[in-house]
Amino acid sequence: EVQLVESGGGLVQPGGSLRLSCAASGFTFSSYGMTWVRQGPGKGLEWVSGINTEGAYTGYADSVKGRFTISRDNTKNTLYLQMNSLKPEDTAVYYCAKSVTAGWVSYDLWGQGTQVTVSS
Repeated sequence: EVQLVESGGGLVQPGGSLRLSCAASGFTFSSYGMTWVRQGPGKGLEWVSGINTEGAYTGYADSVKGRFTISRDNTKNTLYLQMNSLKPEDTAVYYCAKSVTAGWVSYDLWGQGTQVTVSS
């Protein structure tokens, strides 16, 4: 089955850290760029970060630059998002998505999302 399954979300205090994972199956993970997108309460979708097939190129939204790190392990078919110095405004459902190319421009497969709540 072609799918993406996120995990690692939870409740964390401001300033804390979390690492999200996205396990891919049913397709050749190493052939596609991947991305993280989030949706905060009452907000639209916000692109967070993207990574190319080999992990050599990454991109970040200004709102997370310097705090979040995207990575991938093609041997484990898994995408990661290391989130440090978390802020209440990072509260959102985080989704991973598979690109249709080696980059991260368009997406054709989404995970179910994992909730991240940043609160004291």
